[in-house]
Amino acid sequence: MSPPAPDSYLKRIARAPAVRALLIQCGAAPLTLAIIYLMASFRLPVDYWSVAVVQGLLAAGLTWKLGLAVWWRAIQLLFPVALLAAQALHLPSWLFLAVFLLLLGWYWSTFRTQVPYYPSSPAVWDAVRQILPPPAASDGRPLRVIDIGSGLGGLVLYLARQRPDAECSGIELAPLPWLVSRLRAAASGSRARFTLGDYERLDFGRYDLVFAYLSPAAMAGLWRKAAAEMRPGAMLASYEFAIDARAPDRTIRATEAEDALYIWYF
Repeated sequence: MSPPAPDSYLKRIARAPAVRALLIQCGAAPLTLAIIYLMASFRLPVDYWSVAVVQGLLAAGLTWKLGLAVWWRAIQLLFPVALLAAQALHLPSWLFLAVFLLLLGWYWSTFRTQVPYYPSSPAVWDAVRQILPPPAASDGRPLRVIDIGSGLGGLVLYLARQRPDAECSGIELAPLPWLVSRLRAAASGSRARFTLGDYERLDFGRYDLVFAYLSPAAMAGLWRKAAAEMRPGAMLASYEFAIDARAPDRTIRATEAEDALYIWYF
């Protein structure tokens, strides 16, 4: 599969909610300065905290007006005040860098993909195991299973233990979860394989089962890719999040407390 064009990639980044939120904060700054100037003209008290509050209110209002998700309004409202509070604590600068690098390694391009870290439970892993076809593949090749957005690798490691006849792999975009999954596989001697990368560059046609635990924002694109690439007889399984374009062929629940596991057959 050929990589996306650079202009397409940049457009996707520009549409990312985190980027839009940052642009909103920048756009609210001139309005904040104008309001603070008017407050000073009327001899109203003005300090850094009042600037932060005005900036937060304006950014939250613009976020609501432009239709970002509701949680972004709270983030935009509190962000300027949080920055000012952090400065007042006089924390060492290296601490901010360390926290930034840790979050970057863990979440990586969540701002673009809108897929945060969602861990699935052992009950879900076993539900996936139960929907796998019998060990002997009709064409004589091993069963191939992949978890797209494999996180810490729990599902892949479990399936590799339970189905030694299968090739179980995971792909993860964020470096830290990928590294943890690689170390877990090495420490346990597992045959599970983990790749650092973007599942959108994979060829889904290579797999008998593609498992996804992503987010509602990613499901439309996932379906387009699966419909274009997955071969007859393969399965797409999505935990918790359904696909609007097509109803699932099967829906199961690992336990009464668990969300649904949706399955599509090709």
